[in-house]
Amino acid sequence: MSHDAKIRLEEVEKRYLGTKTPAVASLSLEVKEGEILVLVGPSGCGKSTTLRLINRMIEPTGGRIILDDEDVTKVNPDALRRRIGYVIQQIGLFPHQTIAQNIATVPKMLGWDKARIGERVDELLSVVGLDPETYRDRYPKELSGGQAQRVGVARALGADPEIMLMDEPFGAIDPITRDRLQNEFLRVQETLRKTIVFVTHDVDEAIKMGDRIAILGDQSHIRQIDTPERILAFPVDDFVADFIGSGSTLKGLHFEVVDDNVDLDPYPTMTVGDDPAEALERAHAVHATWVLVLDDEQRPLRWVSTEELGQGTPVTAESGTEVLAKVQLGATLFEALEQMLISEAAVAVVVREDGSYYGVVRLTYLNQQIRRARLEAREHYERMEASS
Repeated sequence: MSHDAKIRLEEVEKRYLGTKTPAVASLSLEVKEGEILVLVGPSGCGKSTTLRLINRMIEPTGGRIILDDEDVTKVNPDALRRRIGYVIQQIGLFPHQTIAQNIATVPKMLGWDKARIGERVDELLSVVGLDPETYRDRYPKELSGGQAQRVGVARALGADPEIMLMDEPFGAIDPITRDRLQNEFLRVQETLRKTIVFVTHDVDEAIKMGDRIAILGDQSHIRQIDTPERILAFPVDDFVADFIGSGSTLKGLHFEVVDDNVDLDPYPTMTVGDDPAEALERAHAVHATWVLVLDDEQRPLRWVSTEELGQGTPVTAESGTEVLAKVQLGATLFEALEQMLISEAAVAVVVREDGSYYGVVRLTYLNQQIRRARLEAREHYERMEASS
């Protein structure tokens, strides 16, 4: 077992009575402490069954499930579940209990005193972005879908479990609310660092939420398990490639950022009032058809074409066209690509926090980063294969 593994499944099997083939067959995997491992795969592959096996909502018919070096297939299942937070798509709030009572469910079972429970309820409502004064005494029917889902997460965190299981937790929510809840949960996770197994059928959600992703085939057979970056850069077989889709290259750009360690391509610039002939000469030297005009504080201002510069007309703050395609240092290459597509010069202008010019991202740079990611991922798997 890895020294940092919080959960380990060893040859776990689930076979239902009267069926010839198991729902889960000989599944072995580890979940590292403090990580989000996302199980993703087509409908019916056994990912939700796997989740329920971990907290023994259904009993395994073979193998071992180990939490913190303890084989939990041999412990009281009710006691086990109180150690593990559980969030489902349907939320499952108790309709006749207040929000505070819902969140207090497990702490109450554990015998916490009233004052401690009250403090915990208010703390968790604040953590998930709901004002305790406003929401603690409301009932589930008074909440929107997004608010109810937040309460579901708060209830799962009630007794401060080290492990959380999340089964399609944001699946029944509209896309805008879903995106906000995903962002909110990732923000909370940065602080709490729970060990989380997260089930989804949506590969984009898996890429966003997972520290690692396990792509499952039939009977929860692991087809590939790795970081989102490596899976996108190097799908190991046709099943994985088909599942993540043809846009995997573009999705991989979400994991590369423009930072001050990046050596960006030189690009011809000038300041308002500079000699147009000198600016034209700099543009011709790098085969550019545009020159970036900066203001006195080195902030990108306008694009001026070499054709316009060739006319010898002085460049002013109104010359050419406005620079619209800008990204800050720290932006992802996907954001840079989006800006590149609307740029007059087909580049994304990179600026520092104070708005001053840093450099430009060209399409050739994106190509280099994509090739580098693919090469690094391929070499990683070749090393793994050689050592196995």
